[in-house]
Formats: sequence, structure tokens, C-alpha cells
Amino acid sequence: MASFRQILADPVAHLLFWSAVTIGLYSVAKRLYRKWPRWWLTPLAVAPILIAAVILALRGSYQDYIHGTKWLVLLLGPATVAFGIPIYEQRALIRRHWPVLLVGMAAGTLASLASSWGLATLVGIDGTLRLSLLPRSISTPFAMEVSSDIGGVPDLTAVFVVLTGVAGAIIGDLILARLPIVSSLARGALFGLGAHGAGTARAHQIGETEGAVSGLVMVLVGVLNVLAAPLVAHVLR
Repeated sequence: MASFRQILADPVAHLLFWSAVTIGLYSVAKRLYRKWPRWWLTPLAVAPILIAAVILALRGSYQDYIHGTKWLVLLLGPATVAFGIPIYEQRALIRRHWPVLLVGMAAGTLASLASSWGLATLVGIDGTLRLSLLPRSISTPFAMEVSSDIGGVPDLTAVFVVLTGVAGAIIGDLILARLPIVSSLARGALFGLGAHGAGTARAHQIGETEGAVSGLVMVLVGVLNVLAAPLVAHVLR
């Protein structure tokens, strides 16, 4: 183990190892989900568990892991921008329904901020931890910037974002399975607002229109939260 740690002390080896672990285990999780498509086997839920197991087995730390995969985090920005392609392709639909989408996004933004603050208050979380929780309902690039601006811990916020996205995507599937929601607009908005990136990926699997609407809602809700979160944090601090 000592020799292995010495190898990982090299910055290039460190980056290659943890990147390979992340990409490899995510690929394994995707294969499992394709074979057994159950909500509890969704890759965004299984892959972090497998990665955490590797970190614990090697007696590593979160800092070790994030230093080796920082470049993957940086790719979240371009990935978010890429959602603009299906949004452009569905621009006619969006132009027809923009008032409804705008009202829904504003209501969702307020609900996400209020629920985050209320949850933190309910369980007795305050200070930096509460501020880190506040932007949990937007995509990671937006959330980490907001967290940094309002005094939170961006890396901790990223964890809350992933948990929210995975839970939101799972709950979204359960809602669609039990409620007669047939509108593509409503189905897409549900995932984009409630589960940001993870939800948008799921919405694209359901349909082209759902994916485009989800991507639009995710991006615009991110912008609204960037504007609203610092104000809310200042008022409620």
C-alpha cells in the first residue's frame, strides 16, 4: 500500500487514477441500470456509492478525490451550455408557453430557497452549512458559484446538489407513474425544476420535447437562483 501511495503522490498519476475510477465505475453503474432498470440502480445514485467505497478502502479523503477529478467538475459548465441545442430546436413551443413557464420557474425558485432554509432550520443547521444547503436545487456550476458568493462551501454544496438531483429524478419518475400528467411541457418542467441536471438527463430519455423544456427550465431557474439566493441569504442571515 505504501508503494501505491507513493505512486499516487505524483500529480499526473493521481489525476489519472481518480479519473479512471470515476469514469470506470460510472460506466459499470450504467451497465447495471441498462440490465436492471430500477430506480434504486440509477447511475447517479450507484456510482457515488461505489466511488465512496473505493475511497474508504484506500483510506483516502474527499480532498484526494476532488483534486484528481477537478477537470470533470469543470466540464459541467460546457455540459450545461450544451442543453441550449435542444432548447433552440424547440423554440416555437417555448415561445407559445413562455408565460406559464415563467410563472412556474419563479414559484419553483422561491419554493426551493424556502424549503432549503426551512429544512436547515428544522434540523438545527446554521452558519456555513445552512448557506451551503441554500442553492441545492440548481445545477452544479450555478450552485457552486452561488455558494461561494453567499459564504457557503462550494464542494459541500455540490454534494447537496447531487443528492437533490438523484432524489428529484427518482421522485419525478414515481410521480409520473402515479399521476395522469400527459403534457410534455409539464413533464419536462417537473424534471428541470425539481432535479436540474439529473432530471434533465432523465427527461431526454422520456422524450425530445420533455428534454428541451427541462433544459430550459434548469438553466433559467439557475439564473433566477443566482440572482435571488444572495438576497435571501442576506435577509434571513
